[in-house]
Amino acid sequence: MEFKDIKSIVDLMKKNALSEFEMEKEGFRIKLRRASREGKSDEVQVQHYLPPVAPAPAEVPAAVPVPGPSTDPEIKSPMIGTFYRKPSPESESYVEVGDTVTADTVVCIIEAMKVMNEIKAEISGVVTEILVEDSRPVEFGQALFRVRSA
Repeated sequence: MEFKDIKSIVDLMKKNALSEFEMEKEGFRIKLRRASREGKSDEVQVQHYLPPVAPAPAEVPAAVPVPGPSTDPEIKSPMIGTFYRKPSPESESYVEVGDTVTADTVVCIIEAMKVMNEIKAEISGVVTEILVEDSRPVEFGQALFRVRSA
């Protein structure tokens, strides 16, 4: 949420004589409360909450092997946007785990500012892992796939 959005909410609160406003959306929570003091103008208190962090998992039993970090090269996102595994909802995914890719193989689409950008593997090998769920936002440099060299 941007500052201008918060300011708009504060203006609406003043206009409608609301003393409190609370909203929660997609892991973001904001609570606005107006407090009036004699001789002073109204103040607005802003409380911002991040989603709760899940507690650490219990100790892993010694019998269960813990996999180490993968050393496979990664295909990373060249931009911020929304990740899509297929060209359209009815189509097959560009790649699946086990598929062989070359540097020119299109592996996904990233939508940025209503533009669909085809992302090429830029490395050759076999896809070992798909790291992002379909239709999820991705950041610049975020790993999308792991590829084992052929």
